[in-house]
Parts: sequence; structure tokens; C-alpha cells
Amino acid sequence: MSIIIKIVIGAALLIFVSVVAFLVGGIVMKKQARKKVGDATAQVEKIIADGEKQAEAKKRELMIEAKEEIHRSKVELERDMKERRNDILRMEKRILQKEESIEKKLETLEQKEDYLNNKVKKIEEKERETGELLQKQLDKLESIAGLTVEEAKNYMLSLLEDEMKHEKVLVIKDYENQIKEESEQISQTIVATAIQKCASDYVAENTVSVVTLPNDEMKGRIIGREGRNIRTLETMTGIDIIIDDTPEAVVLSGFDPIRREIARMALEKLIVDGRIHPTRIEEMVNKAKKELDNTIKKTGDQAAFDAGVFGLHPELIKLIGRLRYRTSYGQNILKHSLEVASLAATMAGELGVDVKVAKRAGLLHDIGKAVDFEMEGSHISIGADIARKYKESDVIINAIMAHHGDVEPTNVISVLIQAADAISAARPGARRETLDAYVKRIERLEDIANSFEGIEKSYAVQAGREIRIMVKPEELSDDDIVLKCREIVKKIEDELDYPGQIKVNVIRETRVTEYAK
Repeated sequence: MSIIIKIVIGAALLIFVSVVAFLVGGIVMKKQARKKVGDATAQVEKIIADGEKQAEAKKRELMIEAKEEIHRSKVELERDMKERRNDILRMEKRILQKEESIEKKLETLEQKEDYLNNKVKKIEEKERETGELLQKQLDKLESIAGLTVEEAKNYMLSLLEDEMKHEKVLVIKDYENQIKEESEQISQTIVATAIQKCASDYVAENTVSVVTLPNDEMKGRIIGREGRNIRTLETMTGIDIIIDDTPEAVVLSGFDPIRREIARMALEKLIVDGRIHPTRIEEMVNKAKKELDNTIKKTGDQAAFDAGVFGLHPELIKLIGRLRYRTSYGQNILKHSLEVASLAATMAGELGVDVKVAKRAGLLHDIGKAVDFEMEGSHISIGADIARKYKESDVIINAIMAHHGDVEPTNVISVLIQAADAISAARPGARRETLDAYVKRIERLEDIANSFEGIEKSYAVQAGREIRIMVKPEELSDDDIVLKCREIVKKIEDELDYPGQIKVNVIRETRVTEYAK
């Protein structure tokens, strides 16, 4: 055999062996696979059987738990239903008790209603009987008293009027006491605060000025040849020059303080200069006028600055400066105006009113006194005209016109200026009166009190700050004297000028005297 055939035969044998081996291996593997599948199937069936057993056991457990839960719920439901039945029974019992109580109350009310109806009937019968009896009594009273019902009614009304008058007086007293208690504390605090912040000096009133001379020979030079020097000086200044035996002094007399100041300044300049003749006198008088004008303006500026008042017209500044040389009852008007401005501003601040307006009104309230020597009319009307001329506000004008009560105040500032003016004028040491004026004021005060009916006598005491009035007890009752006191106060306010306030005491006294023998 050739090699190729051997190779082919060997290959065929090899292929045959391989196929046989493959077939045999497949048969073996199929057997093993069938065995594994059988084993897996058996295991699965076992697992399924175990699962069914566990599920059956779990089912039995759940059934038991469900039955137990149902039993518990049933027990709780029965217990709740039992409690609710008990509550319902208790509520029914209470309702029955309330119904019984209401029925009892209704029965009681019906009984009371019947009782009240009977009472009403009896009262109506009593009223009818009382009306008949009253009519009989009225008829009998008319016959006894000789008065008709209308006349008796008028008599009763008169008695009632007297009683109401008494009640009115009591009410007035109560209100006055209440207002005094409340207002005095507030007003005293405000006024005390204002006074505490103001302590101005005052200058005594003068109608003369004294010029000191270096020696008595100077008197002759002032008089001049045949009196020409003194006549020129008096003519230029309008002031009387009194040269008497007073050593080394000359007295200048005149009612106008501005003229008197010019004369004093001019004379002092002449004495220092030593050249005294008519021409020199005229020069010095003119120079003194110019210097005084400058002094007045500076004084006005300083006063406005001290008072804290700004924006005043230049002419008003000059008029304020002139007040330095004007006095009233011994009180310097410029000092007084500054004092009033300070007091009014303090009170305005306490009351919450415009402090700047209060200062302005206080500084200008007596501005008319700067020129009242030169113009006709009272310083109030003159001051109001000046304020209008220089475009001051209506509040300032009213404060000027109302500060002595000539017109009614229309704003709080005017009332404060009235009070501040009275405080400044009435404070101790501020003013002094002449004896004649003081006596006349006291006499006038007593005359006003004595002018009323029922007044027995009156006495002005406390330097005219209080008046005690004795009344006739048989003519005026206790209620009458309250009204009489108010009438006297009103008349004093209307007819008398006075600083501060006047206390009016009306006294009614009844005395009974018997002698034991």
C-alpha cells in the first residue's frame, strides 16, 4: 500500500474513533443531565412541599391572630356600648330631674303671677281710694287755706326755687373748691418756676437828676451873665435847672426822663470843658442828643438780645431803648419788660405754647410808654398803634391791648402776658406808690364794697391786697353771700386798677345775747 492510502485509512479511522467517542460521551452526558434534572426536580418538589407546609402553618397562625383581634375588638365595642348606654341613662335621668324642676318652677311662677295680679288689683283699688281721698283733702285744704290749687302750686314752686338756689350755691362751692385744688397746684408750680428763673433789679422812679459840681464857683458860670447861660440850657432841653444852697450840686427837674438825661449829659460835658456860653451850650446839647440816640439804640439792641427776640423793626429797637429812661411806680419799664418777657416765656414753655412769641409779646407789651409823654392816649392804645405800624402779628397786638384788661384776650399768649405783667408788678420791691395814690386806692376799694345792699361795713387790710366785708345777717342768707362775693369781685375787677390780686372775704355773723339775772 502506498503511503497516501495509509494516511487516508489512518485519517478515516481517526475520524471514526472520534465520532464513536463523541456519541458515547453524549450518551453519558445525557444520562448525567437526566440524573441532575431528576435531582433538581425532586429538590424543587421538596422545596414546594416545604413552602406549602410553611404557608399552611402561617395561614393557621394568621387565622388565629385574626380571630383573637376580632374577639378583642368585639369585647372593646361591647364595653364602649355599655359605657355609652350608661351615659345615656344618666343623661336621661338628669333631663328627667330638670324637667321635674322646671315644672315645679313653672308652678311656683304661676302662683307668684296670681299673687302679683291680686296685688296689682289691690294697688289699683288703693290708688283709686287714695286719689279720692287726696281730692277730698285738697278740697278741704283749699277751703281752710283759702288758696286755689294754682296758688298753692306757685307757693310750692317758690319754695322749690329757694331750695334749688341753695343747691346751686352748694354745687358752685364744690366746683370752685375742686377747681382750686386742681388748678392751684399746677399754676403755683408754673408761676414759681417762672419767678425762680427771673430776678430782675428795679430802678426807683425819679423826676429829678443831680449833677455834681467841682466847686460852688461853677454855679455862677452855669447861671451866666444876667442868667443867659441857664436860660439857654433850659430852653434847649426843656428842663428846669435848680441852683440852690446845696453845696457842689445842681438839680435838674422835669417829667420827661429823656430830656432830663440830655440836660444832664450836656451839663456834665460843659463842666468838663469849662467853656460855658450860649453857643457852646447849644453844641453840647446837640452832641448829647446824638450820643443819647446811639445809647438808646445800643440799649434796645442789647435788650432784644437779652430777651432772645430777633427780627424787630429798627424803630421798635429805638423805642425799646427809650424804655430805659421810663419808670412807673418806681419800676424801670425796660427792666419790667425784660422781666415780663422772661416770665411769659417760662410759663409758655411749661404750657407748650410758642416761647418766641411769648418773649416778643412780653418785651413789647409796654412799648407805648416810650412815647406816651409825647402823644395823647393811654400807653395801651399807643402801643397797639405802634405794633400795627411796624407790622407785628395780631397775637402781639392783642397781648398789648389786653394786658390790663381793656379788651378780652383772644389767645393764650395774651393771658400769659397778663399774668406775667401782674407778677412783675406785684413782686416785693418792684413798685412803690405815692401815699396819696395808695390812700385813694384803699378808699376806692372800701367804697366799692360798701356800694352793695346788705353790706354793714368793710375793711381793706394787707395794704389793699385783702378786703373783709361784714354783711347784715337779717338781709343776706348764707347762700346770698356767695353770690354777693362774686358780684363784688366782678365790680372790683371792672372799676379798680391794682397790681397783683385782691382777696375778698365776705363774713356773715349772727349773735344772740341774753343776760342771766
